[in-house]
Amino acid sequence: MLKKRYLKSKPACQVSFYTARELDAENVALVGDFNAWDESATPMKPLKDGRFKTTIELPLDRQFEFRYLIDNSDWHNDRAADQYVPNPFSGDNSVVEV
Repeated sequence: MLKKRYLKSKPACQVSFYTARELDAENVALVGDFNAWDESATPMKPLKDGRFKTTIELPLDRQFEFRYLIDNSDWHNDRAADQYVPNPFSGDNSVVEV
């Protein structure tokens, strides 16, 4: 799930990324264009309800591809992404538009 909050003070949007509850994961990382696909750059924090969450600030009028890396081995998309695009590894990447 994506939650967007557009900032009035600058041309940016704070985007909160939430995983699904049913992941049953030890750790989750948000990986995408915004962090050069660095698998350790944006770890997500576990919530009491079983989801994981992180919030990042993104510049406006752009699209960013991303995926969730679960337990350092499984890649998942966001069911609530703005769209999906094919990736070169036989699958799709989620896209957030801000």
